[in-house]
Amino acid sequence: MPDSNFAERSEEQVSGAKVIAQALKTQDVEYVFGIVGIPVTEIAIAAQQLGIKYIGMRNEQAACYAASAIGYLTGRPGVCLVVSGPGLIHALGGMANANVNCWPLLVIGGSPERNQETMGAFQEFPQVEACRLYTKFSARPSSIEAVPFVIEKAVRSSIYGRPGACYVDIPADFVNLQVNVSSIKHVERCMSPPISMAETSAVCTAASVIKNAKQPLLIIGKGAAYAHAEESIQKLVEQYKLPFLPTPMGKGVVPDNHPYCVGAARSRALQFADVIVLFGARLNWILHFGLPPRYQPDVKFIQVDICAEELGNNVKPAVTLLGDINAVTKQELASRESLPMNYYTVFYHVQEQLPRDCFVVSEGANTMDIGRTVLQNYLPRHRLDAGTFGTMGVGLGFAIAAAMVAKDRSPGQRVICVEGDSAFGFSGMEVETICRYNLPIILLVVNNNGIYQGFDTDTWKEMLKFQDAASVVPPMCLLPNSHYEQVMTAFRGKGYFVQTPEELQKSLRQSLADTAKPSLINIMIEPQATRKTQPFWWMYSCINPMNISSVQQNG
Repeated sequence: MPDSNFAERSEEQVSGAKVIAQALKTQDVEYVFGIVGIPVTEIAIAAQQLGIKYIGMRNEQAACYAASAIGYLTGRPGVCLVVSGPGLIHALGGMANANVNCWPLLVIGGSPERNQETMGAFQEFPQVEACRLYTKFSARPSSIEAVPFVIEKAVRSSIYGRPGACYVDIPADFVNLQVNVSSIKHVERCMSPPISMAETSAVCTAASVIKNAKQPLLIIGKGAAYAHAEESIQKLVEQYKLPFLPTPMGKGVVPDNHPYCVGAARSRALQFADVIVLFGARLNWILHFGLPPRYQPDVKFIQVDICAEELGNNVKPAVTLLGDINAVTKQELASRESLPMNYYTVFYHVQEQLPRDCFVVSEGANTMDIGRTVLQNYLPRHRLDAGTFGTMGVGLGFAIAAAMVAKDRSPGQRVICVEGDSAFGFSGMEVETICRYNLPIILLVVNNNGIYQGFDTDTWKEMLKFQDAASVVPPMCLLPNSHYEQVMTAFRGKGYFVQTPEELQKSLRQSLADTAKPSLINIMIEPQATRKTQPFWWMYSCINPMNISSVQQNG
């Protein structure tokens, strides 16, 4: 015998309005804005019955603006529900605005009954055709049964790739039409947009261009906000000390009061930048089309955008990174971290883990000068460096003194001694003293193979091919990749040789956790790494290799 329950289910009737509402609910639509009337009132009622919030507005244009803003704020399209003819036409402004802003939006418009088409029906207008100019997708379902399929496609189209507006047309006779439940083509919630990533080679090229820039500038657009890229972009800004300028709706991705925000000097920042990275920002009228005189004629643009068609608009970019802005920013971070570290990279990761009550001892030229600004102190008399006389070789002695005081008066406090590789050489054998008394000292040797700057191993070997070192090696160079950590292990302390941020983080974490032994972390950085150029000559003349006689600072 046939299953009577199955037969009852197959004969169960449902209205078109409820099918539409259920399709919206399935696609995670939370908000509907609009003005009800013939023939869409029943759709609004059915949506409310399913828990979708309906907000009745006074004008379709404002309703469409509101629905598009929902898409920007939540990542899933808001719905604008309008009546036929004039109602739909009033919404076109909001649709165009959403499309240009790249915000997801779904407009559902009622239209005359199908059997009255071309007859001059009430408020008849070629709505599907009219909306194609303002949308990514515009369609009318062929039947009530096909409604879930079309709505899923509209929602998917609105959020995939470059977000934008979509339109679904609902004939009046669909709204109250009763159909069998079993005939409905149910479609599951569309998946979240796939996360696209940029080509690895392009990411590496971009990292190199930014790294070699003298005046880099990040421009953060609303595309970065939509991509929820705030955490990764802020990390990029802070880790590499990159100035940034937000566009009006890119504000807040990194806080406006951040020290690297140059919003107050917008014109100057644009005019003097030599490399500009666009994170979801377009070179349109807001950014003066990327053209002189607002910009240097030879400025290099790096474009990060989810839309391929946007790349290369108005200017020829030096590098294009096509993909999700959050994902591409993480790629850029990983790529920069795979390059040889510099002083700022090292101190960023050190500062993240330093105990607030630790003593910081520092000496060396770039090591000490940069460390002064990046490594923070929170207690008085907890920082010791080369001092008024600018004396090198004081570091390990100072660290030993601080460690003795800490053991006697503040048990548990650590001493972090940050040394340039040259500065370490002045009193490096005091490592034996540290180990002999088992003092709570962590030595960080920031090793760039030289005094101020050095050379890598390959360059070193090339120089020594035909002449001896005394004849060809620059006076500021030290032996490349020296393993200073082995001085510590020679006296039964812990030694680490690190070349990447991950290795630095791990070794510092282990050193802070191991209170039984002192440790030395030998941190390899790019040999040519130096401090950022200062705007006034007197701020950096003392560490200029051409003026090294002015102050005795090594490292």
